Amino acid sequence: MLAALVRCLEERDQTEGHGARVAALAEPVARLLGWSPDRIAVLRHAAPIHDVGKLVVRTEVLLKPGKLDSEEWAIQQTHTTTGADMLAHSANPLVQMAEDIARTHHERWDGGGYPDRIGGTEIPLGARIFAVADALDAMTSDRPYRKAMSWAAARREILGESRRQFDPDVVESFVLQERSLRAIRREFADVAA
Repeated sequence: MLAALVRCLEERDQTEGHGARVAALAEPVARLLGWSPDRIAVLRHAAPIHDVGKLVVRTEVLLKPGKLDSEEWAIQQTHTTTGADMLAHSANPLVQMAEDIARTHHERWDGGGYPDRIGGTEIPLGARIFAVADALDAMTSDRPYRKAMSWAAARREILGESRRQFDPDVVESFVLQERSLRAIRREFADVAA
């Protein structure tokens, strides 16, 4: 059921494979941060549905090729709360982590994110790990509104956002796992080719 939901979402927002890539990129970082294999398995299955709230974002906003205006940006931001609401009230640990990630993956370490403007360790660790993996994949993938960045450019962006957008411990783990992460990204590119 989760796989079908992810396929539907990725077809709608034209991000084929994004959920699987982000889950794979998050795993080595979570492992380095001391997560158990069971908790990593939950993250692997929860991460791909992080953008489930985009299923109700208007297509013209979701796929707009240019910059969003302030009204469109406000609509786009609702995918976090809508997604969390869709997943709310479950007793299943996987769905609970998916809810946390859906709601908080656009929060920032410095408190300047959305929807709740929380920061630092108020953001669940799964979402902090996920945020770096999500940003890395988004930056190194073509999107309707821009072409992919190089790995080097994405790396500079992530390092530059440590202590602002991203948890510095997660960024440090990203750097320590960079060889593994590059190999994962290449594997997905080879599969797509």
